[in-house]
Amino acid sequence: MRRFLDALYDGAAWLAALAMVGVLLMVLLSILGRQFHFHVPGTDAYAGYSMAAAGFLALAHTLKHNEHIRVTLLIGRMSGQARRGLELWSLGCAGVLAGLFAFYSVRLAWQSHLFNDISTANDATPLWIPQIGMAVGALILLIAFLDEFVLEWRGQRRSISPDEALHNE
Repeated sequence: MRRFLDALYDGAAWLAALAMVGVLLMVLLSILGRQFHFHVPGTDAYAGYSMAAAGFLALAHTLKHNEHIRVTLLIGRMSGQARRGLELWSLGCAGVLAGLFAFYSVRLAWQSHLFNDISTANDATPLWIPQIGMAVGALILLIAFLDEFVLEWRGQRRSISPDEALHNE
């Protein structure tokens, strides 16, 4: 199960990277269009869709690699059962919020599909297509928070030292 979950998080990160390449391509296409006097409709919209997909698809991978911003002012001063309890409470709250976010993201994409909702820009893209990136990213983030909760519950979660939280890559 661990290998499957790690592959899921890594796969989502690769899709996020691919979406970033999509942003690059749309921006380059827009620049080339201005330079050589041609217009490709929707490049700005597709750059935005790709940017949103990249952000959401990268959330779980970022969480699992301890790269999310954490405020450790209170929890850093705790130890033992108090720290573990606060970690479980925090991960539980984050899991509930991620669950709500995933539910409404999937619902939004589904409703956009049902109502044939399209972009108001000149590209007229069916909105459920770019919304899939957000919905999938939110679902994978929910799985990652549940994974972290279970790891903390079992005492297998890797804790972050204050010095490790300061590193930049």
